[in-house]
Amino acid sequence: MSKKRPEGIKKYNEPAGGWGALRAVATALKEQQVLVQGPQTLLKANQPDGFDCPGCAWPDPDHTSTFEFCENGAKAISWESTSKRANLEFFAQHSLKDLWAWSDFELEDAGRLTHPMIYDAQTDHYVEISWADAFTRIGQELNRLNPDQVEFYTSGRASNEAAFLYQLFVRSFGTNNFPDCSNMCHEATSVGLPRSIGVGKGTVTLKDFDHADMILSVGHNPGTNHPRMMTTLHEAARRGVPIVVLNPLKERALERFSAPQNAVEMVSLSSTPIASSYLQVKAGGDLAALKGIMKLIFERDDADLANGGPGVLDREFIAAHTSGLDALRADIDATDWAQIYRKSGLDRASLETTAETYLKAKNVIACYGMGITQHSIGTEIVQQLANLLLLRGNIGRTGAGICPLRGHSNVQGDRTVGITEIPNAALLDGMERAFGFRPTGEKGHNAVEAIQAIIDGRSKALVCLGGNLAVAMSDPDATFAGVRGLDLAVHLATKPNRSHLLTARTTLLLPVLGRTDQDIQKSGPQSVTVEDSMSMVHASRGFLKPPSDSLMSEPAIIAGIAKATLGDKYGIDWDGMIENYARIRDKIEIVFPDFHDFNARIKTRGGFRLNVPASRREWHTVSGKANFLVARGLEEDQRLNDPDTLILTTLRSHGQYNTTIYNLDDRYRGVFGRRDVIFMSKEDLASRGLSDGDRIDIIGIDITSDTQRVVKGFTAVEYDIPTGSIAGYYPEMNKVIALSDYDALSGTPAYKGAPVRIARSI
Repeated sequence: MSKKRPEGIKKYNEPAGGWGALRAVATALKEQQVLVQGPQTLLKANQPDGFDCPGCAWPDPDHTSTFEFCENGAKAISWESTSKRANLEFFAQHSLKDLWAWSDFELEDAGRLTHPMIYDAQTDHYVEISWADAFTRIGQELNRLNPDQVEFYTSGRASNEAAFLYQLFVRSFGTNNFPDCSNMCHEATSVGLPRSIGVGKGTVTLKDFDHADMILSVGHNPGTNHPRMMTTLHEAARRGVPIVVLNPLKERALERFSAPQNAVEMVSLSSTPIASSYLQVKAGGDLAALKGIMKLIFERDDADLANGGPGVLDREFIAAHTSGLDALRADIDATDWAQIYRKSGLDRASLETTAETYLKAKNVIACYGMGITQHSIGTEIVQQLANLLLLRGNIGRTGAGICPLRGHSNVQGDRTVGITEIPNAALLDGMERAFGFRPTGEKGHNAVEAIQAIIDGRSKALVCLGGNLAVAMSDPDATFAGVRGLDLAVHLATKPNRSHLLTARTTLLLPVLGRTDQDIQKSGPQSVTVEDSMSMVHASRGFLKPPSDSLMSEPAIIAGIAKATLGDKYGIDWDGMIENYARIRDKIEIVFPDFHDFNARIKTRGGFRLNVPASRREWHTVSGKANFLVARGLEEDQRLNDPDTLILTTLRSHGQYNTTIYNLDDRYRGVFGRRDVIFMSKEDLASRGLSDGDRIDIIGIDITSDTQRVVKGFTAVEYDIPTGSIAGYYPEMNKVIALSDYDALSGTPAYKGAPVRIARSI
């Protein structure tokens, strides 16, 4: 007799993709009441004459098919193009106190925002305000403050045009306080790779996957977070390319996948195995695993040299293109095998198999996601992954390279066009060329620094270009209280979310056009541009009638705020740039010469690729070479000394995208209708006297503070996860992560490696 599982927990036996994905697309269209309009909209997604999907940053193939969307992309598109409306009547019916009791799913499911609104504290309702009055009020409030007392947040879904105007406004205003979503996801890439290879981006293109002899997939779940990547992995697996996965949980899409566009698999209900080997590394054990693989490579190199062979390292490449190998070798030699096994949770046989596969492959691509970057040592892990590739020349040639997997569809582009708290000389020079003034070069705040300044009362205002910042950050109890104490909060958004309910003395909610909406300015319909994970820039043009005539585009709202705040300061032609976005692109190419001939090149089918010097083995580092970099030792976190400590990794369910919850199901992991679960190994449950289905509390460990951070009453679910690791959903688990628990090099919170204890709920 089988044991009864907790309510809503079922074994899901189907492959990723396939009919399950098609059913989910149909359900999403029905739930958002777009059964007629929805299919037409989906067929425009990721097409040369259509709009860029807001779901992820995976690149488009040169020859697009009719269906260039995936299940979760369809959810994102239907979520944005919904027929539901959070209009003036909605906010008249619901006070913010009432809305606070709604779930995050229910808040966004209310629909698209339709009118600019201001919070009325006397009635506890949002009420209508005209655009002119909204801009005037914001300008007055901002001009009361020192510019460094204001935080300007950017979501990665903003277009290049909107992000560029935003940074222009903020730098004209006089600060570099640019907390953005990069700070919370791939900042370890942006900080770590420039020191390694001279550029903070990936080096591969989509075509490189056609020539790869091995794909190393580390710390990511493509079936949920970038499902269109599964087409590429599916093709590689069917060609016999080894795909080696390192990840704490066995994610279904990396086990087996049924391509919805493959008629044979759909008709026969068959699927393709994806991972050739699957190493379930402990949460936080990636650094140890990478050091172990490199240690085996050095051992193999020594043995081959001793036998009269040439060794297994690419010595010609190393001599011509790199520095620092001796220091790396000394660090790896000093790393103890016992530490490697204990920290990684992997045995020697698994590591040897991975090293052998790597050594047999001529061309290797290493893909990684936030399972690598969102650690207190995320920057160093990224650099060790680069080290592994450099040992055999696997950067800067066809079919090989490093591939960071970005989340938001333009998070990389926003950074490229100037959203950074640390402007370099080239950016400041470019701004002076284009606009005749030189902005301050003083470092501004990243996301953690911004929230800490808000909590401390040093920052008095927050302007958010999209996103759900307060919910996305760690330590929400402290974060929420800080945001509620602000003088001014301004949110540019398509739909309501919980951050909008954290009201300041003055709070405005400004509705924006979405990626799918037609944007018409004085010169006619406008296109915007985005940059994908592989540095391809292409145009995006919405075509749907906006949900309200009162909506404005993000660039137009930014220009309106800028004019109300700055007046004619620096003589910037805000109106002219909004009349025709091509004029914004003209300014972008002056500031950033890599965008030369911008308006002409985006007319090319598929767009154009920005310059990635490392792809050509040009290393824009201080040394002029690619650098092998040494990481810290494996036993330096004092919080891990307690044997009762577990490492929490946060997850996105299959029914969500970042903080946006599309539904309460996590189909591939067998969770339906709930999110209050913690995945634990059978061994960790037993050692604590717990069973599948018991209610538990999760307690964060912070040796720097006496504050106790606890999530209570979650259900323990027995799951295939390494002993010593547990997993729970983001953002619910943010409550146990201290704001001080972040990577000191990148500022990225340690969402994927937070030390915790658990206790039975009373």
